[in-house]
Amino acid sequence: MTSKPRHIPTYVLLPARTLLLDVAGPIEALRYANRLQQQVQFDVRYVGALPEVTTSIGLRVSGIEPLPDTIEQGAMVVLSGHTETPMEAGHPMDPLNAGTEEAVAWLQRVVTPETLLVSICSGALLAARAGLLDGVNCTTHFSDCGELASAAPAAKVLENRLYVEDGNRYSSAGITAGIDLMLHIIGRLTNPAISAAVARQLVVYLRRAGTDPQLSPWLEGRNHIHPAIHRVQDAVTADPTRDWSLENLADIAIASPRHLSRLFNDHTCMSIPDYLNKLRVALAQQLLTETRLDIERVAERVGFSSSRQLRRAWGRLNATPPSAVRRS
Repeated sequence: MTSKPRHIPTYVLLPARTLLLDVAGPIEALRYANRLQQQVQFDVRYVGALPEVTTSIGLRVSGIEPLPDTIEQGAMVVLSGHTETPMEAGHPMDPLNAGTEEAVAWLQRVVTPETLLVSICSGALLAARAGLLDGVNCTTHFSDCGELASAAPAAKVLENRLYVEDGNRYSSAGITAGIDLMLHIIGRLTNPAISAAVARQLVVYLRRAGTDPQLSPWLEGRNHIHPAIHRVQDAVTADPTRDWSLENLADIAIASPRHLSRLFNDHTCMSIPDYLNKLRVALAQQLLTETRLDIERVAERVGFSSSRQLRRAWGRLNATPPSAVRRS
């Protein structure tokens, strides 16, 4: 029986002089996530203190819903950034701080610890003024970090970060980093394979700053746009425990085995066996953490022929043995 999809009410708060890419980029990612899977659906509504705003490129956006009196528990609230200097478009602009007090009061009233609060770029300033970043690690556009630190002295503002996750508080750096953050959130709420598929549809790299954790093996090697290699990676990530042969994968890629091996190395900077082993080791780590299965059963479950093969692949990727994960 197919389970009912989980619906996540998603409120996108549009301030005066909305930075349009802060909205369009992350919400396009959600649109693709809704198309590519059915288990989690993002129900998006655009709300604000103003019924119509001028965006950063001078385009007027209307049909904005009034700020609702309440929001659902576990809803997601996305805070767009703004610009002081929109592109001139021949019509009057909203005053810079129009509706800010109402928006801050609304956030104070409706956002709870269970709310997923997502700030894009300078949207973090609204969260700060509402007192929602106290004691929270966060970031924003590099030019706004000083103002964010002043608005939320109890927060820890991290510079040179694409995005920061602290519990249910998410924040991103400038503009396009909002897409990186939303891909991360999609991976959290659905699965990493869906996040990778969305990134592929958007034709964007899955990026991390140098201070961020290493890329998940589910996302590593995806920073290319070669369709045949993506088809192979999609097949392998969907069923990493299968006994994949090079010939099977070559059929998927519509290429000779030798040509596929060369293409895969060129575009992912790793071999097909190394890619597959990284996925299987990641699954093994999850099983060791979350179950009491012995190492033989874990190896069998994730597609290795023996525990010895698992330990060998594990040792190439980790400094400590599998038993250390189980002890921790």
